[in-house]
Amino acid sequence: MSIKVAVASSDGKYINQHFGMASQFLIFELDDDGTHKFLELRENKPACSTEGHSELSMEESVKLISDCQAVLAGQIGPGAIDILLKNNIDPYIAPTFIEDALKELAGIIQTKKNN
Repeated sequence: MSIKVAVASSDGKYINQHFGMASQFLIFELDDDGTHKFLELRENKPACSTEGHSELSMEESVKLISDCQAVLAGQIGPGAIDILLKNNIDPYIAPTFIEDALKELAGIIQTKKNN
């Protein structure tokens, strides 16, 4: 079984964006064995800025990735975590290389299934 994962990355290699400030999400299909493939890039209007954040924009960001079961970001605030969980999207903070984070996420998902 595979899942869709949204990744907050500006360079396609490293998870380097805060969820609320992400200008784009890379969408991957992740299989149980850790193999994955890139599906698409989705442009996003960041919900947060140096002046604060907008709940409406946060909802729009979540809606943009609503077909994903997980999101990987460099940081995720508590408000965003609440909104993601309410929309059945598991949030993971993983400021590391995309390849490594996807393999680790596959292991987490496999462990959850086995318990």
